[in-house]
Amino acid sequence: MHSTSACDATPAAGVLCCRPVSTPDFNLLLTLDVLLTEQNVARAAKRLQLSPSAMSRALARLRETTGDPLLVRAGRGLVPTPRALQLREQLGPLVQAAEAVLRPLQRLDLGMLERAFTLRCSDGFVENFGAALVDRVAAEAPGVRLRFVQKIGKDSTGLRDGSVDLETGVVSSVMGPEIRTQALFRDRWIGVVRKGHALIGTRPSAETFARARHVAVSRHAGTAAAADANPINDALAALGLQRQVVVTTSGYVAALALVRGTDLIACVPERHTANLRAGLHAMELPFITPPLSVSLFWHPRFQADAAHVWLRGVVMGCCGGGG
Repeated sequence: MHSTSACDATPAAGVLCCRPVSTPDFNLLLTLDVLLTEQNVARAAKRLQLSPSAMSRALARLRETTGDPLLVRAGRGLVPTPRALQLREQLGPLVQAAEAVLRPLQRLDLGMLERAFTLRCSDGFVENFGAALVDRVAAEAPGVRLRFVQKIGKDSTGLRDGSVDLETGVVSSVMGPEIRTQALFRDRWIGVVRKGHALIGTRPSAETFARARHVAVSRHAGTAAAADANPINDALAALGLQRQVVVTTSGYVAALALVRGTDLIACVPERHTANLRAGLHAMELPFITPPLSVSLFWHPRFQADAAHVWLRGVVMGCCGGGG
């Protein structure tokens, strides 16, 4: 058995003394299971492809570890002690679970799969792709449940601690270097106004566009971080211009709701907000902005997990691949 050291306080002397602490040898679980099943050292040795002497030594170690004889003589055979009978009831599930862990991955049976997955994404993603994703999951794996949680930041904490299975968004420098990514689709920025807006039917210059009243989107709306640079601000700044932002919201849903009832302009990703923009007018921006690449993120612990691989494929399919 392996051992480490632990330190105990000695009250009388007020000093620390170290004693070895044994770490259980989990290989003995299988040995004990076979011994208690066979109740015969020679037969147990044959099953485990050991010599009888090696099996006898293993039994001696088990007796020392458990502090119980486990198997005792009764005539010409061995019989289990009460402690051994108690252990035998516990051993079966333990050994089966260990064998399942070490068994090669079997083909996934989607019809029998029962699992809950948490996806962290924006409201716009759920609005545009959520229904198709739910329908396909229900058709292929009816026992699977999905949970959508709001994306309020770009850190990788949820993926790292396992509270989030998948996340969608734009690759950020604050993400952990170990996070796996897969491109879902490319998007572009557009301007959105209500029907009847004064800019409809015109080709506004960048200057005219910047002077109009805007609603901006920032996850940090209401804080100093709301003024952080973004692709729209950066593109206008390169031209020596600045938007007239009169309202800031934390998401596209709220921004487009304001656009419906005002003369505000919202700059949003075209594909990401397709359903949200129903009934509104979209326009080309009068300046160049870099394209958006929306990706899927997950932690490497799930890289080879069959159910996770399947769900990633479903998300990819619902989003139309990486084009």
